[in-house]
Amino acid sequence: MSDDAPQKVQGGDFDVVMMHGRTEDGEGARVLRARPGRLEAGEVRPMREGKPLVACEIVRLERRQDNPQLHDVHVQHVVKPSDVQANGAAREPKVEHTGPAQVATEAYRESWDRTFGERRVLN
Repeated sequence: MSDDAPQKVQGGDFDVVMMHGRTEDGEGARVLRARPGRLEAGEVRPMREGKPLVACEIVRLERRQDNPQLHDVHVQHVVKPSDVQANGAAREPKVEHTGPAQVATEAYRESWDRTFGERRVLN
């Protein structure tokens, strides 16, 4: 790095990727990622609408001025394996009941009875 380039590495806190080629399908890039205690090989790909996310990280890459192959990594969101079903689709949040939310309070019921009268059973 040049002497006038800002040093972003403070106290060992860094997360950098180096681009080193296209993926086989041409839609992404192969990368080497360095962060504290880890060196990883992987791929980066653009997010596509309608395409499910698998266990991954959603990141924003910021190109370094001094080397166009190096990018600082800013993690925006982590998709955990527990958030993904076996078929790759995101899991739906657990719901304790079915149907619409129960919003009728005791005060609501009393007001309903005052307005419309009590329920009558029709034969």
